[in-house]
Amino acid sequence: MKTVSFRSRTTTFIAATKMTMKMVRLPTLLLLTVTTMLTWQTTSLSTTILTIPTTLFHTATSFTILSEADIHQRQEDDIMRISTVLSISKVAASILLRYYNWSVSKVHDEWFADEEKVRRSVGLLEKPVVEYPNARELTCGICFETYPFDRIHTAACGHPFCSSCWAGYISTAINDGPGCLMLRCPDPSCGAVVGQDMINVLASDEDKEKYSRYFIRSYIEDNRKTKWCPFPGCDYAVDFIVGSGSYDVTCRCSYSFCWNCTEEAHRPVDCGTVAKWILKNSAESENMNWILANSKPCPKCKRPIEKNQGCMHITCTPPCKFEFCWLCLGAWSDHGERTGGFYACNRYETAKQEGVYDEAEKRREMAKNSLERYTHYYERWATNQSSRQKALADLQQMQTVHLEKLSDIQCQPESQLKFITEAWLQIVECRRVLKWTYAYGYYLSEHEHAKRLFFEYLQGEAEAGLERLHQCAEKELQVYLNAEGPSKDFNEFRTKLAGLTSVTRNYFENLVRALENGLSDVDSHGACSRTTSSKSLGGGSSKGRGGRGKGTTSKSSSSSRNIDDSSHWSCEHCTFANVKSATICQICHKRR
Repeated sequence: MKTVSFRSRTTTFIAATKMTMKMVRLPTLLLLTVTTMLTWQTTSLSTTILTIPTTLFHTATSFTILSEADIHQRQEDDIMRISTVLSISKVAASILLRYYNWSVSKVHDEWFADEEKVRRSVGLLEKPVVEYPNARELTCGICFETYPFDRIHTAACGHPFCSSCWAGYISTAINDGPGCLMLRCPDPSCGAVVGQDMINVLASDEDKEKYSRYFIRSYIEDNRKTKWCPFPGCDYAVDFIVGSGSYDVTCRCSYSFCWNCTEEAHRPVDCGTVAKWILKNSAESENMNWILANSKPCPKCKRPIEKNQGCMHITCTPPCKFEFCWLCLGAWSDHGERTGGFYACNRYETAKQEGVYDEAEKRREMAKNSLERYTHYYERWATNQSSRQKALADLQQMQTVHLEKLSDIQCQPESQLKFITEAWLQIVECRRVLKWTYAYGYYLSEHEHAKRLFFEYLQGEAEAGLERLHQCAEKELQVYLNAEGPSKDFNEFRTKLAGLTSVTRNYFENLVRALENGLSDVDSHGACSRTTSSKSLGGGSSKGRGGRGKGTTSKSSSSSRNIDDSSHWSCEHCTFANVKSATICQICHKRR
């Protein structure tokens, strides 16, 4: 048994492991592991007011959630602004904005640079191309029928078409999709735009409704800074401040997603890794891997065959019916006493002993190993996904049923019980993060042994910490839910759960940052620079928490955590600051 030391500028990690490893410096951002993960102060554990976090981290909100009414209001404001500044109609302003992807500044720049060019490009004509000042009847340019003047309609160009032809033309364009928003005159030689005013006059109610939907959606879909929430059935949009740091967005429908790739929020892995992982999970690639690992091709027709029982004598299915040996894939007719008997092939055994393997056999072994490795990570990824779904259901039940019941039993207002909801929200978020660490681990290079070993250690501690929080929020809470009256130690439970929530949040926050940095302070050989190591050992910040290793204690640890020795005692196992009257640690349950 060897002792491995993980060090940073402010934290020392001591863990027992059977594997030999050189000293690895922990990335500075990751300030918590076994010791600090369980260290927190009772002085900071006052009741917190619940705020549903938009991300796991305490960062400034970098996005705005927009309802359909908000989008419509923004459209109207932009249209009015353009209409006022350029002295044009609201219909013309909406056409300009639509053409320039709803960029007010772009419209201003282009219009004032060359108004005539803009009008020509967009199709906003200042005067008609053709005029019929005294005509009482006109011929429709589509059906060539003659109609009274009041049954003829024209765009700004003046080309005449009858009401029914206009209606059919507009209906076809609307049913073809959003391209109808920049509809042009039916005359092939004309580029005059058809505005919403004509749509409202000539289209059916159903088509007008579709047109309005396209118009609303264009404001989001044509703008680089806005996107629809990808959750099925959600009608909210998100206005995002590009370059604001984290890409994690949480919609009002409670769905969290990545702004960059619109997949579910997936920190700490990047979008490229998520795309590869989702593709790998899409069955087809793994089906081929399974076939390669668990079957052999018929030597004659090449169809894959799975042998699940029986002897080595294989007969392919009709119409092939080729008989061959499963071990060496040779024709069965070539087997006999000289090959070790009909049912014991020594060709394969001899080749195996001599180290001579068929190329297909090597590929099969590689595929089997690859499949086993993938299965390991996928099962844990899927388990955390299902655990997260269960936690979401428990959170909903807690909010709708249990909080009210607990409030009645413990004689406390629901506003004082929101620390429970906050704990469940943290569990849900941490399950998501933990889930994606398995995708991270799958794609972590096998050659970076130190990083892999360190990553697995950190991941294990994250799992352990989350399980402690989950256990407290799920199991220990039941005691107070099933109580017949107020419990004397409920405030101690509040302190414990709020503390575990805070510690778990901090640990996962730093874990995510470290993984996003690629565990950059751990080199591929498992060593760290001498300069940095010396800083880690002797130049740590006084604000950091002291490390505690096997057979060592930190005399300054109490003062560094500001623990009042007269009223608290620090657990030697997990360093939790327990009240003086307690004889068993509230976190690890070790005796004093």
